[in-house]
Parts: sequence; C-alpha cells; structure tokens
Amino acid sequence: MKLLIINGPNTNLLGIREPQIYGYETYTQLCEKITEHCASKNIEVEIFQSNHEGAIVDAIQGAYGVFDGIVINACAYTHTSLAIADALKAVSIPTVEVHITDPDKREDFRRINYLRSVCKAVFKGFGTDGYLKAIDYLSGTL
Repeated sequence: MKLLIINGPNTNLLGIREPQIYGYETYTQLCEKITEHCASKNIEVEIFQSNHEGAIVDAIQGAYGVFDGIVINACAYTHTSLAIADALKAVSIPTVEVHITDPDKREDFRRINYLRSVCKAVFKGFGTDGYLKAIDYLSGTL
C-alpha cells in the first residue's frame, strides 16, 4: 500500500505556531512519527506540505494512479476550498481527513467543512496521533 499525506498551510510551523493549541511537536517530528509508523506497517508513504491551495490541488491530481489512499490535513483550506474538495472527488482515491484540534469546538467559521463529504472518515482532536489513526483506518479498509 502507498499513501500520500498532505498537509496544508502553516503545518510547517508546528511547535512554533500557537503551541498552546497545536502542541510543541515540530513538523519534522510529525514527519518522522508518520514515517516510522508507516514503516512498521510496511506502508510506503510520501509526505507533502504546502501553504498554497493550487499546489495542494496539483498534489491530489498527481496522486491519481500512484497512491492507494490519501490522508489530508487541509488546515484553513478545509473551511474555504471547493477546489481541494473537487480535486479529491475527481481522483476518487480513498481519503481520510485529519485535524490536530477539533474544529467543531473552536470558532464558528471552523465548523464549515467542504472536505468532509468527500472523505471516508475524519479524525479530529487527537493531536498529531490523528494521522496515525487515519493511516491505520486506511490500512484496515484498503
């Protein structure tokens, strides 16, 4: 199995950006955690991060025929991007959405979610362990 992990805007600032909300784990540590978890399950993984919506759409489109599943933390684009939702719908790759925090327990605007309807599952509020739960979910269903 081959998975693509997509991280949206500001994930590269984990550990720096509002650590009281997102934690002190750095983006490098998150990537190592994901890579080690996948290696222990014999899953090939590629991790992608961008602060640019179009680059995320390009990564999703480029995943077609290459990856068996996608784990996505679109961050703020969750609440604004029909383009990312449409790209996920277009490629029809099983996708799981992840959020480090629980957006439904935060500001009202974070309750808008354009991706949920095109994802098989959502893991929110588990910190970065939500990525591992998403990987396990996909490995158990694909």
